[in-house]
Amino acid sequence: MRKLKLQMQLSVDGFVADPNGELDWMQWNWSEDIKNYVGELTDSVDTILLGRKMTDGFISHWSNVLKDKSDPEYVSAKKFIDTPKIVFTKTLKSCDWINTTLATGDIVEEVNKLKNQQGKDIIVYGGASLVSSLIQNNLIDDYHLFINPAAIGKGMEIFKNLDEKLNLKLVNTKTFSNGVVGLLYENAK
Repeated sequence: MRKLKLQMQLSVDGFVADPNGELDWMQWNWSEDIKNYVGELTDSVDTILLGRKMTDGFISHWSNVLKDKSDPEYVSAKKFIDTPKIVFTKTLKSCDWINTTLATGDIVEEVNKLKNQQGKDIIVYGGASLVSSLIQNNLIDDYHLFINPAAIGKGMEIFKNLDEKLNLKLVNTKTFSNGVVGLLYENAK
């Protein structure tokens, strides 16, 4: 069975964005050590899950990077654009995004169907609502949390909708030279 992996940036106080969705508190100056770590994580997957609100910005950003072969992010952009993406939505009926399909059914059924298919693992990057639903339904297997050296006081949370305690097992920690700390937790279902 394929694993569902979460890759998420968080503030020290547990927020994934400020109340308006801004990300100006994140460390954007990624050093080679964090780029390599994330590159290995990205290479382990062949499907990306996204929430509807995040998809347009995600695909637009990586499509723009893909226009310039000299951009240092070009290889990542190609991977993100070429990798099949599943957008979870209750409002869209169709999409024009490249290599993208819509998932409109029950989230548990849709994710379990994906996990039971052949292939590499699956990764979810966000948005906060989708990730909260995945966490609430205990669908995430590996939590790759990148803790940024900033506290923002209030904002969007991903663990707020838990109905019961979520047991996690710490597998790895990594301190990156830009001050971000990577935590890998396995779901201890």
